[in-house]
Amino acid sequence: MKKQGIYRKVLNSLVLLLAFSFHCFAQNNGLFDKDEILEISIKGDFDKLFKDTKGEPQYFDFSLSYEDNSQKSKEIPLKVRTRGHFRREMNICTFPPLLLNFSKKETENTVFHGQDKLKLVMPCKGEKYVLREFYVYKLYNLLTDQSFKVRLVKLTMEDMSSKPKKFEPILCFLIEDEDMMAARNLMASIDQSLIRPESVPVPEFHRMAVFQYLIGNTDWSIQYRQNIKLINVDKASLPVAVPYDFDHAGIVDAPYAKPAPELKMLSVTERRYRGYCVEDMQVFEETIGLFNSKKEAIYSLYSKSEVLDEKYIKSVTKYLDGFYEIVNNPKKVKSEFQYPCLQEGTGNVVIKGLKK
Repeated sequence: MKKQGIYRKVLNSLVLLLAFSFHCFAQNNGLFDKDEILEISIKGDFDKLFKDTKGEPQYFDFSLSYEDNSQKSKEIPLKVRTRGHFRREMNICTFPPLLLNFSKKETENTVFHGQDKLKLVMPCKGEKYVLREFYVYKLYNLLTDQSFKVRLVKLTMEDMSSKPKKFEPILCFLIEDEDMMAARNLMASIDQSLIRPESVPVPEFHRMAVFQYLIGNTDWSIQYRQNIKLINVDKASLPVAVPYDFDHAGIVDAPYAKPAPELKMLSVTERRYRGYCVEDMQVFEETIGLFNSKKEAIYSLYSKSEVLDEKYIKSVTKYLDGFYEIVNNPKKVKSEFQYPCLQEGTGNVVIKGLKK
Protein backbone atom coordinates (compact mmCIF):
# COMPACT_ATOMS: atom_id res chain seq x y z
CA MET A 1 0.00 0.00 0.00
CA LYS A 2 2.86 2.37 0.84
CA LYS A 3 4.47 1.70 -2.54
CA GLN A 4 1.19 2.45 -4.32
CA GLY A 5 1.00 5.73 -2.44
CA ILE A 6 4.54 6.64 -3.46
CA TYR A 7 3.88 5.68 -7.09
CA ARG A 8 0.73 7.83 -7.09
CA LYS A 9 2.64 10.85 -5.72
CA VAL A 10 5.37 10.40 -8.34
CA LEU A 11 2.78 10.08 -11.10
CA ASN A 12 0.95 13.18 -9.89
CA SER A 13 4.22 15.11 -9.84
CA LEU A 14 4.97 14.05 -13.41
CA VAL A 15 1.49 15.08 -14.53
CA LEU A 16 1.90 18.50 -12.91
CA LEU A 17 5.36 18.91 -14.44
CA LEU A 18 4.03 18.07 -17.89
CA ALA A 19 1.10 20.42 -17.41
CA PHE A 20 3.45 23.18 -16.27
CA SER A 21 5.58 22.67 -19.39
CA PHE A 22 2.48 23.00 -21.57
CA HIS A 23 1.45 26.02 -19.52
CA CYS A 24 4.78 27.79 -20.14
CA PHE A 25 4.57 26.92 -23.81
CA ALA A 26 1.03 28.21 -24.09
CA GLN A 27 1.96 31.44 -22.33
CA ASN A 28 4.74 32.04 -24.84
CA ASN A 29 2.46 31.17 -27.72
CA GLY A 30 0.72 34.55 -27.90
CA LEU A 31 -2.21 33.56 -30.13
CA PHE A 32 -4.74 34.09 -27.34
CA ASP A 33 -2.77 36.66 -25.35
CA LYS A 34 -3.46 39.59 -27.66
CA ASP A 35 -6.64 41.60 -28.10
CA GLU A 36 -6.17 43.01 -31.59
CA ILE A 37 -8.10 41.40 -34.41
CA LEU A 38 -6.03 38.79 -36.26
CA GLU A 39 -6.45 39.04 -40.03
CA ILE A 40 -6.20 35.68 -41.81
CA SER A 41 -7.01 34.30 -45.24
CA ILE A 42 -8.12 30.73 -45.87
CA LYS A 43 -7.95 29.26 -49.36
CA GLY A 44 -9.65 26.11 -50.61
CA ASP A 45 -12.84 24.55 -51.98
CA PHE A 46 -15.49 26.24 -49.85
CA ASP A 47 -18.30 24.86 -51.99
CA LYS A 48 -17.52 21.28 -50.92
CA LEU A 49 -16.77 22.34 -47.35
CA PHE A 50 -20.00 24.25 -46.76
CA LYS A 51 -22.12 21.49 -48.32
CA ASP A 52 -20.76 18.98 -45.83
CA THR A 53 -23.54 19.34 -43.25
CA LYS A 54 -24.87 15.79 -42.93
CA GLY A 55 -23.44 12.75 -41.17
CA GLU A 56 -19.82 12.44 -40.14
CA PRO A 57 -17.88 15.51 -41.33
CA GLN A 58 -14.84 15.02 -43.56
CA TYR A 59 -11.63 17.02 -43.81
CA PHE A 60 -10.69 19.06 -46.88
CA ASP A 61 -7.26 20.42 -47.82
CA PHE A 62 -6.90 24.18 -47.33
CA SER A 63 -4.19 26.73 -46.64
CA LEU A 64 -4.14 29.61 -44.18
CA SER A 65 -2.10 32.78 -44.59
CA TYR A 66 -1.51 35.94 -42.57
CA GLU A 67 1.06 38.71 -42.20
CA ASP A 68 3.41 38.54 -39.22
CA ASN A 69 4.73 41.53 -37.23
CA SER A 70 7.34 42.24 -39.89
CA GLN A 71 4.65 42.33 -42.60
CA LYS A 72 5.92 39.07 -44.08
CA SER A 73 3.31 36.69 -45.43
CA LYS A 74 3.10 33.31 -43.69
CA GLU A 75 1.27 30.40 -45.31
CA ILE A 76 0.30 27.22 -43.46
CA PRO A 77 -1.24 24.12 -45.07
CA LEU A 78 -4.02 22.62 -42.97
CA LYS A 79 -7.18 20.55 -43.10
CA VAL A 80 -10.61 22.01 -42.43
CA ARG A 81 -13.99 20.45 -41.70
CA THR A 82 -17.39 21.56 -40.52
CA ARG A 83 -18.30 20.85 -36.90
CA GLY A 84 -21.08 21.10 -34.37
CA HIS A 85 -24.65 19.88 -34.40
CA PHE A 86 -27.35 22.52 -34.29
CA ARG A 87 -25.49 25.19 -36.27
CA ARG A 88 -24.08 22.65 -38.75
CA GLU A 89 -26.89 20.19 -39.33
CA MET A 90 -29.98 22.36 -39.16
CA ASN A 91 -29.04 24.31 -42.30
CA ILE A 92 -30.06 27.53 -40.61
CA CYS A 93 -26.66 29.23 -40.72
CA THR A 94 -25.06 31.23 -43.49
CA PHE A 95 -21.75 29.62 -42.50
CA PRO A 96 -21.33 26.48 -40.38
CA PRO A 97 -18.77 26.38 -37.54
CA LEU A 98 -15.37 25.07 -38.63
CA LEU A 99 -12.53 23.04 -37.17
CA LEU A 100 -8.99 23.94 -38.25
CA ASN A 101 -6.62 20.97 -38.07
CA PHE A 102 -2.95 22.00 -38.11
CA SER A 103 0.19 19.96 -38.48
CA LYS A 104 2.44 21.13 -35.63
CA LYS A 105 5.49 20.91 -37.91
CA GLU A 106 3.88 23.39 -40.31
CA THR A 107 3.12 25.93 -37.57
CA GLU A 108 6.71 26.47 -36.40
CA ASN A 109 7.72 30.15 -36.29
CA THR A 110 4.12 31.28 -36.79
CA VAL A 111 1.45 32.72 -34.48
CA PHE A 112 -0.15 29.26 -34.59
CA HIS A 113 3.00 27.60 -33.27
CA GLY A 114 2.16 24.38 -31.40
CA GLN A 115 -1.55 24.46 -32.23
CA ASP A 116 -3.31 21.24 -33.19
CA LYS A 117 -7.07 21.67 -33.60
CA LEU A 118 -8.80 25.01 -33.24
CA LYS A 119 -12.52 25.78 -33.39
CA LEU A 120 -13.46 28.71 -35.61
CA VAL A 121 -16.88 30.21 -34.82
CA MET A 122 -18.40 31.59 -38.03
CA PRO A 123 -21.30 34.03 -38.40
CA CYS A 124 -24.56 32.10 -38.42
CA LYS A 125 -27.09 34.89 -38.71
CA GLY A 126 -24.80 37.88 -38.98
CA GLU A 127 -21.58 39.14 -37.43
CA LYS A 128 -23.30 40.88 -34.54
CA TYR A 129 -24.25 37.56 -32.95
CA VAL A 130 -20.68 36.25 -33.35
CA LEU A 131 -19.43 39.32 -31.51
CA ARG A 132 -22.00 38.88 -28.76
CA GLU A 133 -20.95 35.27 -28.19
CA PHE A 134 -17.29 36.26 -28.29
CA TYR A 135 -17.91 38.70 -25.43
CA VAL A 136 -19.57 35.98 -23.33
CA TYR A 137 -16.28 34.05 -23.40
CA LYS A 138 -14.43 37.24 -22.46
CA LEU A 139 -16.88 37.78 -19.59
CA TYR A 140 -16.16 34.34 -18.14
CA ASN A 141 -12.42 35.02 -18.53
CA LEU A 142 -12.92 37.85 -16.04
CA LEU A 143 -14.29 35.42 -13.47
CA THR A 144 -11.74 32.62 -13.75
CA ASP A 145 -8.70 31.32 -15.63
CA GLN A 146 -10.54 27.99 -15.83
CA SER A 147 -12.18 29.17 -19.03
CA PHE A 148 -11.59 29.13 -22.76
CA LYS A 149 -9.66 32.04 -24.22
CA VAL A 150 -10.81 33.44 -27.55
CA ARG A 151 -9.31 35.57 -30.32
CA LEU A 152 -11.28 37.72 -32.73
CA VAL A 153 -10.44 37.09 -36.38
CA LYS A 154 -11.12 38.95 -39.62
CA LEU A 155 -11.42 36.16 -42.17
CA THR A 156 -11.01 36.40 -45.92
CA MET A 157 -12.19 33.31 -47.80
CA GLU A 158 -10.60 32.54 -51.17
CA ASP A 159 -12.84 30.02 -52.88
CA MET A 160 -11.07 27.54 -55.18
CA SER A 161 -14.15 25.54 -56.21
CA SER A 162 -15.12 24.90 -59.83
CA LYS A 163 -17.57 27.80 -59.62
CA PRO A 164 -15.85 30.09 -57.12
CA LYS A 165 -17.92 32.47 -55.02
CA LYS A 166 -16.85 35.90 -53.94
CA PHE A 167 -17.01 36.29 -50.15
CA GLU A 168 -16.74 39.53 -48.26
CA PRO A 169 -14.36 39.48 -45.26
CA ILE A 170 -16.17 38.44 -42.08
CA LEU A 171 -15.55 38.59 -38.34
CA CYS A 172 -15.16 35.22 -36.57
CA PHE A 173 -13.37 34.02 -33.48
CA LEU A 174 -11.01 31.22 -32.55
CA ILE A 175 -11.47 29.17 -29.37
CA GLU A 176 -8.50 27.95 -27.36
CA ASP A 177 -7.73 24.22 -27.65
CA GLU A 178 -9.20 22.19 -24.79
CA ASP A 179 -5.87 20.59 -23.82
CA MET A 180 -4.12 23.98 -23.93
CA MET A 181 -6.78 25.46 -21.66
CA ALA A 182 -6.38 22.59 -19.21
CA ALA A 183 -2.57 22.78 -19.26
CA ARG A 184 -2.68 26.53 -18.68
CA ASN A 185 -4.46 25.70 -15.42
CA LEU A 186 -1.96 22.95 -14.60
CA MET A 187 -4.65 20.35 -15.25
CA ALA A 188 -5.63 17.87 -17.94
CA SER A 189 -8.89 17.43 -19.83
CA ILE A 190 -10.83 14.31 -18.96
CA ASP A 191 -13.41 12.26 -20.83
CA GLN A 192 -15.36 10.63 -18.05
CA SER A 193 -19.02 9.67 -18.11
CA LEU A 194 -21.51 9.44 -15.24
CA ILE A 195 -20.37 12.71 -13.71
CA ARG A 196 -23.02 14.41 -11.58
CA PRO A 197 -23.13 18.15 -10.81
CA GLU A 198 -22.48 17.40 -7.13
CA SER A 199 -19.12 15.86 -8.13
CA VAL A 200 -17.78 19.29 -9.09
CA PRO A 201 -16.29 21.29 -6.16
CA VAL A 202 -19.02 23.52 -4.77
CA PRO A 203 -17.37 26.96 -5.35
CA GLU A 204 -16.39 26.08 -8.94
CA PHE A 205 -19.82 24.65 -9.75
CA HIS A 206 -21.71 27.63 -8.37
CA ARG A 207 -19.39 30.04 -10.18
CA MET A 208 -20.19 28.29 -13.46
CA ALA A 209 -23.93 27.81 -12.78
CA VAL A 210 -24.47 31.43 -11.66
CA PHE A 211 -22.54 32.60 -14.74
CA GLN A 212 -24.94 30.57 -16.91
CA TYR A 213 -27.80 32.25 -15.06
CA LEU A 214 -26.26 35.70 -15.62
CA ILE A 215 -26.04 35.20 -19.39
CA GLY A 216 -29.46 33.50 -19.58
CA ASN A 217 -28.13 30.17 -20.80
CA THR A 218 -30.01 26.91 -20.16
CA ASP A 219 -28.37 24.89 -22.96
CA TRP A 220 -25.95 22.93 -20.76
CA SER A 221 -25.72 19.92 -18.47
CA ILE A 222 -22.97 18.20 -16.52
CA GLN A 223 -24.54 14.75 -16.80
CA TYR A 224 -24.63 14.71 -20.60
CA ARG A 225 -21.57 16.91 -21.00
CA GLN A 226 -23.74 19.30 -22.95
CA ASN A 227 -21.53 22.30 -23.76
CA ILE A 228 -19.35 21.45 -20.76
CA LYS A 229 -15.72 20.29 -20.66
CA LEU A 230 -14.19 18.71 -17.56
CA ILE A 231 -10.63 19.20 -16.33
CA ASN A 232 -8.80 18.03 -13.21
CA VAL A 233 -5.34 17.63 -11.71
CA ASP A 234 -5.47 13.84 -11.57
CA LYS A 235 -7.95 10.96 -11.32
CA ALA A 236 -8.08 11.31 -7.55
CA SER A 237 -9.19 14.96 -7.67
CA LEU A 238 -12.64 16.37 -8.34
CA PRO A 239 -13.34 17.70 -11.86
CA VAL A 240 -13.91 21.34 -12.73
CA ALA A 241 -16.64 22.12 -15.27
CA VAL A 242 -15.68 24.59 -18.01
CA PRO A 243 -18.58 25.96 -20.11
CA TYR A 244 -18.53 26.80 -23.81
CA ASP A 245 -20.88 27.37 -26.77
CA PHE A 246 -23.16 30.25 -25.74
CA ASP A 247 -25.14 31.01 -28.89
CA HIS A 248 -28.42 29.96 -27.19
CA ALA A 249 -27.87 32.35 -24.28
CA GLY A 250 -30.29 35.20 -23.71
CA ILE A 251 -27.44 37.71 -23.61
CA VAL A 252 -26.67 36.76 -27.23
CA ASP A 253 -30.35 36.51 -28.24
CA ALA A 254 -29.70 34.79 -31.57
CA PRO A 255 -32.83 34.69 -33.80
CA TYR A 256 -32.80 30.87 -33.95
CA ALA A 257 -32.29 30.34 -30.21
CA LYS A 258 -35.20 28.79 -28.32
CA PRO A 259 -35.39 27.26 -24.85
CA ALA A 260 -35.95 23.50 -24.65
CA PRO A 261 -39.69 22.71 -24.40
CA GLU A 262 -39.07 20.72 -21.19
CA LEU A 263 -38.16 23.95 -19.38
CA LYS A 264 -41.50 25.64 -20.16
CA MET A 265 -39.84 28.99 -20.80
CA LEU A 266 -41.14 31.67 -23.13
CA SER A 267 -37.79 32.99 -24.36
CA VAL A 268 -34.04 32.49 -23.97
CA THR A 269 -33.83 35.99 -22.48
CA GLU A 270 -35.79 34.66 -19.48
CA ARG A 271 -33.35 33.58 -16.76
CA ARG A 272 -33.64 30.14 -15.16
CA TYR A 273 -31.16 28.84 -12.59
CA ARG A 274 -30.08 25.33 -13.66
CA GLY A 275 -27.98 24.26 -10.69
CA TYR A 276 -29.01 21.59 -8.21
CA CYS A 277 -31.14 22.19 -5.11
CA VAL A 278 -29.38 24.15 -2.34
CA GLU A 279 -31.56 25.28 0.55
CA ASP A 280 -28.85 27.05 2.55
CA MET A 281 -28.38 30.37 0.76
CA GLN A 282 -25.15 31.05 2.67
CA VAL A 283 -23.49 28.61 0.26
CA PHE A 284 -23.91 31.21 -2.49
CA GLU A 285 -22.33 34.10 -0.56
CA GLU A 286 -18.81 33.49 -1.89
CA THR A 287 -20.10 33.22 -5.47
CA ILE A 288 -22.24 36.34 -5.27
CA GLY A 289 -19.26 38.13 -3.72
CA LEU A 290 -17.15 37.14 -6.72
CA PHE A 291 -19.69 38.52 -9.21
CA ASN A 292 -20.02 41.74 -7.21
CA SER A 293 -16.24 42.16 -7.13
CA LYS A 294 -16.14 41.79 -10.93
CA LYS A 295 -19.17 44.01 -11.59
CA GLU A 296 -17.24 47.07 -12.74
CA ALA A 297 -14.99 44.99 -15.01
CA ILE A 298 -17.99 43.20 -16.54
CA TYR A 299 -19.80 46.45 -17.32
CA SER A 300 -16.60 47.98 -18.70
CA LEU A 301 -16.06 44.98 -20.97
CA TYR A 302 -19.18 46.00 -22.85
CA SER A 303 -19.23 49.78 -22.42
CA LYS A 304 -15.67 50.15 -23.71
CA SER A 305 -16.09 47.79 -26.66
CA GLU A 306 -15.05 49.19 -30.02
CA VAL A 307 -16.85 46.53 -32.08
CA LEU A 308 -20.27 46.17 -30.42
CA ASP A 309 -23.00 48.54 -31.59
CA GLU A 310 -24.33 51.16 -29.17
CA LYS A 311 -27.89 49.81 -29.19
CA TYR A 312 -26.71 46.41 -28.02
CA ILE A 313 -24.43 47.90 -25.37
CA LYS A 314 -27.45 49.70 -23.89
CA SER A 315 -29.60 46.56 -23.95
CA VAL A 316 -26.90 44.33 -22.48
CA THR A 317 -26.33 46.89 -19.72
CA LYS A 318 -30.00 46.58 -18.76
CA TYR A 319 -29.71 42.79 -18.90
CA LEU A 320 -26.76 42.92 -16.51
CA ASP A 321 -28.69 45.35 -14.28
CA GLY A 322 -31.43 42.72 -13.97
CA PHE A 323 -28.94 40.12 -12.78
CA TYR A 324 -27.30 42.33 -10.17
CA GLU A 325 -30.68 43.53 -8.89
CA ILE A 326 -31.64 39.89 -8.24
CA VAL A 327 -28.42 38.57 -6.67
CA ASN A 328 -28.24 41.50 -4.26
CA ASN A 329 -31.86 41.17 -3.13
CA PRO A 330 -32.12 38.37 -0.51
CA LYS A 331 -35.76 37.51 -1.31
CA LYS A 332 -35.34 37.54 -5.09
CA VAL A 333 -32.10 35.57 -5.16
CA LYS A 334 -33.54 32.95 -2.82
CA SER A 335 -36.57 32.54 -5.06
CA GLU A 336 -34.38 32.21 -8.17
CA PHE A 337 -31.58 30.00 -6.86
CA GLN A 338 -33.87 27.67 -4.91
CA TYR A 339 -36.06 27.05 -7.93
CA PRO A 340 -34.48 23.58 -8.46
CA CYS A 341 -35.87 22.63 -5.01
CA LEU A 342 -39.47 23.00 -6.22
CA GLN A 343 -41.05 19.64 -7.03
CA GLU A 344 -43.49 21.18 -9.51
CA GLY A 345 -40.77 23.17 -11.28
CA THR A 346 -38.43 22.25 -14.12
CA GLY A 347 -35.25 22.99 -12.18
CA ASN A 348 -34.16 19.35 -12.06
CA VAL A 349 -34.89 18.51 -15.70
CA VAL A 350 -31.70 17.20 -17.34
CA ILE A 351 -31.56 17.90 -21.06
CA LYS A 352 -29.40 16.12 -23.59
CA GLY A 353 -29.06 18.88 -26.14
CA LEU A 354 -31.86 20.93 -27.64
CA LYS A 355 -34.59 19.13 -29.56
CA LYS A 356 -34.56 19.65 -33.31
